[in-house]
Amino acid sequence: MKRKQAAALALTAVMAVSMCACGNGNSEQKAVNSKSGGSDEKTITYWNIGTEDPDQSILKSAVDHFNENSDSGYQVEMTSIQNDKYKEKLVIAMSSGECPDMYTSWTGGPLQEYIESGYAQPVTDLYKEKGLDKIYMESATSQASYNDDIYAVPILNVAISGIFYNKEMFDKYDLKEPETISDLENICETLKKNNIVPFALANSTKWQGSMYYQGLATRYAGLDDFRAAFDGTGSFDAECFKYAGEKIQDWVQKGYFPEGVNSLSTDDGQDKQLLYQEQACMFYSGSWYTGTIKSDSEEFYNKLGWFPFPEADGVDKGAEYASICNGTIGDQFISFSCKDDKLKAAFDCVSYYSTEESINKMVENGKIPPVAGVQEKLSDPLSLEICQFAESASDVQLWYDQYLPSSVANAHLDSCQELFGLTMTPEEACAATQAAMEEYIADK
Repeated sequence: MKRKQAAALALTAVMAVSMCACGNGNSEQKAVNSKSGGSDEKTITYWNIGTEDPDQSILKSAVDHFNENSDSGYQVEMTSIQNDKYKEKLVIAMSSGECPDMYTSWTGGPLQEYIESGYAQPVTDLYKEKGLDKIYMESATSQASYNDDIYAVPILNVAISGIFYNKEMFDKYDLKEPETISDLENICETLKKNNIVPFALANSTKWQGSMYYQGLATRYAGLDDFRAAFDGTGSFDAECFKYAGEKIQDWVQKGYFPEGVNSLSTDDGQDKQLLYQEQACMFYSGSWYTGTIKSDSEEFYNKLGWFPFPEADGVDKGAEYASICNGTIGDQFISFSCKDDKLKAAFDCVSYYSTEESINKMVENGKIPPVAGVQEKLSDPLSLEICQFAESASDVQLWYDQYLPSSVANAHLDSCQELFGLTMTPEEACAATQAAMEEYIADK
């Protein structure tokens, strides 16, 4: 119990930020907490963000299989929480000593905090015992690892950033997939001359714009500068971040994004509508949109092509940096806050996601499960192209807003949105994120 109390103190700063971000979540939290905290020693509590199908049914399938077939004496109780509220509720639960026995996360910096606070157990031995090390992609296992141990099981989907584009528009204007950012800018200029918005972007929620910032910074300097800024040996004042800010503002001024971009909502589908109505040609976002767009309109989906964010011009390691994936090889990762027999039972439940039956269900629902050899199961050319790029990636970087601690992520998202609004200079945006990082490190 003393260890849990110490862990709660370690998470207090993160909890405070999360609670400020969401003022009306407390009453809902009570309902969720009543299902967690291990009040029944034979109940395994499981939290995730699968509030809608197909994710909910996929996630629930492992629970149903375990509850019907396990002779461990344990039963799994699943609670699904809306995405935007999830991280806040998880941190609050941990801070009050009511952490669920297993839960999904996006790994990165938050998972490191959970590990250091004692709320995520190493499962390296169980991983090997179940043969999962031979099933999952190495890049997925790498994202689930910390200090040479595995702390999470990747599930659901390969979700990386890339640019969807209208192939018919490209053909009409004699455009080709770009190799460099200057090639991409030439495409944008051609589209602008023909009264077409180059990029469909809705940035009121901020994370969509952050993807452009991350893509530009990664292609300019790889991942070393970001990781150094994260661990305190470097700074968010590095040249690659200034470059990203400058490019974004240059593109805003040239009209590469829709007017009023920061007031448009991706939650309301305003970016997709620009694409569907052919007012815009390209859409830079996560590969999970393959299933979404196909579900919306199979006819339009057949018009789509895809390419990774192109390499930066004049960079010595441009081609090498262009092979880096931004995103996640496993749309969610399950970690465990339990031990001994309960841990073995929980892991047994989660192992179902790696079975042939479960993998096939994911593929049937438009997913690219993060398992080796999944290409053989993919018949869709777009999904296959995305999967091949992910598997050949030289490195993978989780989304900045998921990887960074909450307070720093909020500063990054806010300043990035200001870049799109032309209300903050690139230098000011860098300084704001760096100040939040220094404050976080000092508090920690």
